[in-house]
Order: sequence, then structure tokens, then C-alpha cells
Amino acid sequence: MRNIGTIFLRASVFSLVLVQHCYAVCPICTIAVGAGVGFSRWLGIDDTITGLWVGGLIVSMITWTESWLEGRNIRLKGRIYINILAYFSLIIIPLYFAGIVGNPLHAISSYGIDKLTLGIIAGCSGFWFGASWYFYLKENNQGHAYFPFQKVVMPISPLLILTILFYILERHS
Repeated sequence: MRNIGTIFLRASVFSLVLVQHCYAVCPICTIAVGAGVGFSRWLGIDDTITGLWVGGLIVSMITWTESWLEGRNIRLKGRIYINILAYFSLIIIPLYFAGIVGNPLHAISSYGIDKLTLGIIAGCSGFWFGASWYFYLKENNQGHAYFPFQKVVMPISPLLILTILFYILERHS
């Protein structure tokens, strides 16, 4: 199993070397989201908070893939829906079979909602909102950002705000 992980890691790093342009959400955002997921799980942080970062990572990967396909002029009918379904399947199905998603012990007891799933939905929404807002503001400013690293700050900010909110809610429940 370790050999597969090593091969995957090396292939991922090698593929980053081949990237010539960045069209969608920047690589720093994706690295920050990925680091957030790993760090929160390592620290034993609540699944709703971990789910926020997983959701952000999913949206980031979808936008990267869409930009990559668009840059290569690959057009399929319903491409975005296939992309969304593929990434959610690649994340949710293994988590389900590992007993992480759908486990009654990991649900919000009052509502029966899985904590990780709730976090993923909120994280997807927050990251998408922040990234969309960035592109909207940039478009209304003659194609320029208002401040340095705005492309990084705007998608990550909703995740940070939701993280604090879920932390406060979890602490008081």
C-alpha cells in the first residue's frame, strides 16, 4: 500500500512541474485546502470542520479540471455535471465504505445529519461563493484584483469564517 501512495505522490508532484498556466482557483488555494484537511484530521478536529475543507478541496479540483479541459478545447455536453459527479464520487464513496461518512456515531444527534457531509456541503458552498465573488469583483475592476493575493484570500475566507462558526457551535453543544 505504501508503494501506491509513493507512486501517487511522485506522479502528483511531477504533474505540477508540467503545469504552464493557472486558469481557475490558484494552486496555493488548493494546497491550503489540502493542508487544512490533513491538519484538522491530525489534530482530531470535529468532522464538520474537516468537511468544510474537504468541500473546498472538491470545488477547487472541479474548477481546476474545468479550466484544464477548457484550455484544451475539450467540450462535452454536461461536462460540468460529469466533473461534479466524478469528484464527489471519488471523495464520498471511499469515505462511506471506510465508515467515516454515514456512521451514526458521527451524526448530529438532534437532526441525524452526518457531520462530515454537512461540512462538505457548507465547504463547497462557501468556497464556491468566495471564488465566484472574486471573479465578479475582478470583472468589475477592469480585470484586476483589488489587493495582492485576493485570488487566494477570497475563496479561503469563507472556509475560515465557517470553521470559526462551526467551532463555536460545536463547543456550545
